[in-house]
Amino acid sequence: MRKILGITMGDPAGVGPEITVKALQDPKVYESCKPLVVGDAAILERACRIVGADCRIHSVADPGEGLYEPGTIDILDMGLLKPEDFAIGQVSAAAGDAAFRYVRKVIELAMDGKVDATVTNPLNKEAMNLAGYHFNGHTEIYAHYTGTKTYSMMLAHENLRVVHVSTHVSLREACERVKKERVLDVIRIAYQACRQLGIRKPKIGVAGLNPHAGENGIFGREEIEEITPAIEAAALEGIWAE
Repeated sequence: MRKILGITMGDPAGVGPEITVKALQDPKVYESCKPLVVGDAAILERACRIVGADCRIHSVADPGEGLYEPGTIDILDMGLLKPEDFAIGQVSAAAGDAAFRYVRKVIELAMDGKVDATVTNPLNKEAMNLAGYHFNGHTEIYAHYTGTKTYSMMLAHENLRVVHVSTHVSLREACERVKKERVLDVIRIAYQACRQLGIRKPKIGVAGLNPHAGENGIFGREEIEEITPAIEAAALEGIWAE
């Protein structure tokens, strides 16, 4: 049975609406899932015109009303913005507010069991913060509204998966976050996530911070004092990390 994917439209002033329309022109998408866009129908209709897509925009009030067939883009229309409300390519609080509310809505749908998974298009952090939502990105929004205390971002491509000790922070702060407990938490997160993805015995490679992993303290002591102890603690828990 095809699962319903809730897809946020992203910042209305950005590339999200156009990416969405172009992606949903491929009939193969509909063979594997039921894509439901969460956003504004009027903005998606403009995106169709911009990219020259020949498709029908079908507005729904509930995921159960979707048609989920090629040639039709189903959208849970939140009715927040019209094309004349903002300028494409310009940072605005209005667009940031809408983009944030799309994410909130798709999380709500997932928590209520109305969609089976979520996909997010780009949002603009500056616009979102101008609108009064002080989050660094999607990861932090999801963590906050799902009540998740320990979390990280995972990037995945084929057989490679990367989990971050830090995400959207300055380089200086990223270095300061390299502490044993945080590194150990991220090793655990990576291990459990890989297990959930069907990898029975994940092998975790832990990156160093300094050039040449510090060369035994010549270029910094984070590897000696924080990273290696975290790896050793993970090994005691039965996690294959090195």
